[in-house]
Amino acid sequence: MRALPCLLILWITMSAPTPAAAQRFGGNYPVCLQRWEWGGVTWISCDYRSWDECRASAAGLSAMCLQNPYVPQLPPHPDRNLRRR
Repeated sequence: MRALPCLLILWITMSAPTPAAAQRFGGNYPVCLQRWEWGGVTWISCDYRSWDECRASAAGLSAMCLQNPYVPQLPPHPDRNLRRR
């Protein structure tokens, strides 16, 4: 009878999920590829210099391109078609 509570505690401990590994954004590249794999595995690779390069790698995969939040971005260009008065 005492073995049942011990087995229950052991079963709960063994079935607990393992801690998730931290995902690192790396490099100085402005575009990242986020990819999903079977079983819910997700990984991010920040190795792309342009959106087109990333889209070419993502073609045919369950993936999408993202902006790397850790790379300094250039400020937006002002619209040169507007006239100052």
